[in-house]
Amino acid sequence: MVRLFKHYIPKSLLVMSMVEMLLCILAVYLGVLLRFDFQSDEAHKFVFSSALVFAAVVFSSMATMGLYQRHLRDGRRGMFIRICVAFAISFGVMSMLFYLFPEVTLGRGVFAYTFIMALAGVMVTRAIYIKVTNREDLKRRILIVGTGEKANLIETLLKRKTDRRGFKIVGYVSVSGEEVLVPENEVIQHKKTLMNIVEETDADEIVLAITDRRKGFPVEELLDCKMSGVEVSDIATLFERQSGRIILDLLHPSWLIFSDGFAHGLARDAVKRTFDIVASSLLLLFTFPIMLVTALLIYLEDRGPVFYRQVRVGKNWKLVHVMKFRSMRTDAEKNGVQWAKADDDRVTRIGKFIRKTRIDELPQMFNVLRGDMSFVGPRPERPQFVEQFSESIPFYAERHRVKPGVTGWAQISYPYGASEKDTIEKLQYDLYYVKNYSIFLDLTVLFQTAEVILWGKGAR
Repeated sequence: MVRLFKHYIPKSLLVMSMVEMLLCILAVYLGVLLRFDFQSDEAHKFVFSSALVFAAVVFSSMATMGLYQRHLRDGRRGMFIRICVAFAISFGVMSMLFYLFPEVTLGRGVFAYTFIMALAGVMVTRAIYIKVTNREDLKRRILIVGTGEKANLIETLLKRKTDRRGFKIVGYVSVSGEEVLVPENEVIQHKKTLMNIVEETDADEIVLAITDRRKGFPVEELLDCKMSGVEVSDIATLFERQSGRIILDLLHPSWLIFSDGFAHGLARDAVKRTFDIVASSLLLLFTFPIMLVTALLIYLEDRGPVFYRQVRVGKNWKLVHVMKFRSMRTDAEKNGVQWAKADDDRVTRIGKFIRKTRIDELPQMFNVLRGDMSFVGPRPERPQFVEQFSESIPFYAERHRVKPGVTGWAQISYPYGASEKDTIEKLQYDLYYVKNYSIFLDLTVLFQTAEVILWGKGAR
């Protein structure tokens, strides 16, 4: 894993994205050379900016299609379908850019060569990526110290093949007085020193997963491994970097206090505020016609109010009035506050469509411009639920240390939640965002939000 702007990214994914960007740039130059038979001086007149624009458009389209997700589970066929759709989007965007900015225009022949070679290059790169990332000898080898409840979380929460992409568990070292809840065939008896076990298993990293550290904690042996150059990590950190969430069952106040992250500052807040204003203004500009049509359709359906204002909890537990397009009947909550559920009969016909496409969220751009919300952050929740969850779910209140967002890390990482169990799952992603916030992570969320909308994930 590489930690880029505090956000964990698999090395293989980072390398692949850089290779694909380079291939797209090279495809432009090769397209020029092929079009002019490697002889014309026209090949030397091409500016680097045209190649950069093409590479940026392809990269953005592929990111929008979810092709840079760490846990993409579509398989080869699904991945190649996404690539084809991404290139179709790129074709349309590039055609529009050629019209708006003639200086980056590629001739039809050059563009055809460029497009075909870039598509072929990306297809080959992805095939190699799938093959290489599944090779056991290239994975990071991790030795787990512990066999109890904490160690067993690895077996239950990281059980899919895609969850373990890039690393391999080489064994669980037994600890005195700890029960065995992991596969017994993977348990290594602690009859030798940890350093000896590391050498025998060729481990790259030791992860501590001891349920009770007051019993059998091998301080001297761990120190020996650390001083010998072996990386030593906590199991909470393992889950944070591999799954993009902070597991509540592993969380304790001391970890929050001493871990890096949860930083605030005037410069940091100013950058995020600038990003919010620019992003929300651009989105309002491009979606204003859609909003006008939506408002008209909502009114015509039942002659009720177009907008729906609801009290939500904002940063530092300040109450804010969040505005959305009304997607339910006017009497939707005559029986009190309720969770939204699948196939909710309170949703109108227009409401079903705008909820599926997230159009109902667009008026929240005005909340962002006012400063009540951020473009990216934990979703704002209703006071009734916040009060309930703060009492029953540990660390739930900490998600309100930042402004709520129109979209967020939890929204793209976990489907729509309608129970306390779902709330706990989403909280783990929210805490990851609060801890590791950066503009880079915000951009990552925006790209993946587009993928969620295009594929209709999680809406109710």
